[in-house]
Amino acid sequence: MSLESVRAFFATHAPDIDVIVTEQSSATVALAAEAHGVRPEQIAKTICLRVGETTMLVVACGTARLDNRKFKDRFGAKPRMLGAEEVTAATSHPVGGVCPFGLPSPLPIYCDVTLRDFDEVVPAAGATNAAVRISPQRMAELTGAEWIDVCQQAAPVEG
Repeated sequence: MSLESVRAFFATHAPDIDVIVTEQSSATVALAAEAHGVRPEQIAKTICLRVGETTMLVVACGTARLDNRKFKDRFGAKPRMLGAEEVTAATSHPVGGVCPFGLPSPLPIYCDVTLRDFDEVVPAAGATNAAVRISPQRMAELTGAEWIDVCQQAAPVEG
């Protein structure tokens, strides 16, 4: 159902963007980079977090890590990672397929500035073997995301 909600989202809001379904899993940053022929840092990973009573999504560069100090400075509290069942309940997407598209109900969505290093990123699309290719700016516009700076940028992966 999750993949279908993402397909419906793009059919309505961006019919020019195709959802790419691969044979191999793209459930991790490394697998997704391999499946889509991009560098790991070009994968746009979506993290489902809770701060107080608020559940939110943060989309960041695949090799970036949340910076607890930056996050606390921005949101006033430390983030709590949600468990797999909580993530699925909040997004309808399984872990490894979580994305800011096709959500069952609105959530605050934030795009980390680490994504701005790329003309095109590859976020998941509601399944562990589905993704889209999109510019970070367009992704933010389509999802109503706010740009924030809450991550540490990891060194590029050699290879």
